[in-house]
Amino acid sequence: MGFKEILAVGLIGIVSGCATSVEQAGYRVLSEAGKFELRDYSPQVVAETVVDGSMEDAGNKAFRRLFGYISGKNRSQTRIEMTAPVTQEPASEKIAMTAPVGQQRGADGWVVSFAMPAEYSLADLPLPEDPQVVLRQIPAARMAAVRYSGTWSEKRYHRYEGELREWIEKMDYSSLGEPVWARYNPPFTPWFLRRNEILIPVAAGPN
Repeated sequence: MGFKEILAVGLIGIVSGCATSVEQAGYRVLSEAGKFELRDYSPQVVAETVVDGSMEDAGNKAFRRLFGYISGKNRSQTRIEMTAPVTQEPASEKIAMTAPVGQQRGADGWVVSFAMPAEYSLADLPLPEDPQVVLRQIPAARMAAVRYSGTWSEKRYHRYEGELREWIEKMDYSSLGEPVWARYNPPFTPWFLRRNEILIPVAAGPN
């Protein structure tokens, strides 16, 4: 089964490109300006893996491992519901701070993550059978976000990342880390219906 077929199964129930029946990561919108938002994200647990290679290939390489974990490839053979979005970010800073030394990668590595359903705590989740899949608690965070539709090309990613950084500077926020690429839809969703986002952790005034 290829990446597209696996993703189609994992996100079954998404209608017209919108994740209507798939649990999404919880956040509160503090302010918005067109396609830009300032959000407060709740703490969450993720299953994540690190892969090398190009930005566009990273999701394909990582998805099979992560989907295997939620499909029952874990110590208790428990199936875990799919959530949205699937996120991807550079591994160089994040892995050095949070994951075992054996999982560090070079600057061209990527962390790809599935958020676990809110009903689970880190202690409740079954341990992965694959040592390349790691469970991690993410603390609450304030994020600047830009939302866009269209293809998952690196060119479009960099275009909207640049626009988000300009908005952050305009709003006098301070960036605190690497950008996160969030995708909400399976690849068979028409490009004009896809929900894509770029998130950057920021320090901003209280709201």
